[in-house]
Amino acid sequence: MSDRDPLPFLRDFRHAAPYIRAHRGKTFVIVFGGEAMASRKLPELVEDVVLLHSLGVRLVLVAGSRPQIEQRIAERGGESRYHGGLRITDEDALAAVKESAGVNRVELERLLTVSLPGSPMAGARIRVAAGNFVTARPCGVLQGVDLMHTGRVRRVDAEAIRQRLDDEAIVILTPLGYSLTGEAFNLSTPELAAETAIALGAEKLLALAEAKTWSQRGERIGELTLAELDARLASKRPIAQDLRLHLEAAARAVRGGVGRAHVLPRKADGALLRELFTREGLGTLVSREPYEDVRPALPRDVPALLQLLAPLEAQGVLVHRPREVLENDVDRFRVLERDGLILACAAFYPYPADATGELACVAVDQRHQHAGRGAAMLEAVEREARERGMRSLFVLTTQSDHFFRAHGFEPTPASKLPAARPAYDERRKSKVLFKPL
Repeated sequence: MSDRDPLPFLRDFRHAAPYIRAHRGKTFVIVFGGEAMASRKLPELVEDVVLLHSLGVRLVLVAGSRPQIEQRIAERGGESRYHGGLRITDEDALAAVKESAGVNRVELERLLTVSLPGSPMAGARIRVAAGNFVTARPCGVLQGVDLMHTGRVRRVDAEAIRQRLDDEAIVILTPLGYSLTGEAFNLSTPELAAETAIALGAEKLLALAEAKTWSQRGERIGELTLAELDARLASKRPIAQDLRLHLEAAARAVRGGVGRAHVLPRKADGALLRELFTREGLGTLVSREPYEDVRPALPRDVPALLQLLAPLEAQGVLVHRPREVLENDVDRFRVLERDGLILACAAFYPYPADATGELACVAVDQRHQHAGRGAAMLEAVEREARERGMRSLFVLTTQSDHFFRAHGFEPTPASKLPAARPAYDERRKSKVLFKPL
């Protein structure tokens, strides 16, 4: 153990600390299908759930059972029937739904209890709560097809669930609901999870999908606004049915007031932890507004700015700025923030007499480059310059001229710099580039 490099562990643990603090006391709804229940990795998923619980996250688990239902129907000599993506739940199918939901619930309760002594969470005491928290109504007849005992969520008893969460229990829901007259209905698991998250005012809906999450040109689509997701769902692009259901549920949840919805690949190791405790995440995050926000820097951001600029200063890309300089110039900076973490920055120094301004200190965290954040900072400064009546913007650079030229800047003699600007440093021989606005 002493020969192992501790730095990766220390780095990762320190980077996770802000998320641990941010998630404590929050309510998360986690939904996964029956495929997860049948997987050999189910104990690992449960251990990750227990870890979240131990960190103070209030958890509701919504467990599906589609493959278990289909297996029971086949064992009875029946056939699964669907219409519009929904199961046609006759009496035999309803019996299979009840059996499968009950067995899956008991299995989750067992793993949350008996797996602990041999797990990293040994000694933890987990309370588990289940019950008739969901009132349902029938889907009825759709396009001439009677869906029989297939239902929709009418109401989620949020007060009763909150009481269990207040008692530090993990709440388990299965895709069964009961009507006011006592009839049982088979529910869509993603829909149930979304309606539960809305009713609870949850901070997050986390969906573990069987299909890979969306990608674009081979790269994961890490973030989508609600409008962007709606547009993609309405397009003719093929989407796996399981993934579509979870994405539609994510849109429903965010539209209903849930802060953020995350659609993750269930088969990826540690999907929940990697999504919740790393800056990069793992799946597709859906929010009403853009997830990352560019805002004016504040005095409290100075330590983060020092940390962000230090690597580039050490490489000679940027001129060193001591803390007192940053403290004095902090109102010149704009920062890109994500979950309280500063990922990028840029500064703007105006020269009104020349109707121009200087773009300076463009920096992006080295772990989060190549995602358009530098361009986002450039756009923010350009917007501010235009609003303040500047007709051009200039930048001095030693190593990034190609980036700026790709964004419309052109090489210009240093003699064109504003007279009010500090003298050009002949030792650095920075290239001067201007862009008309």
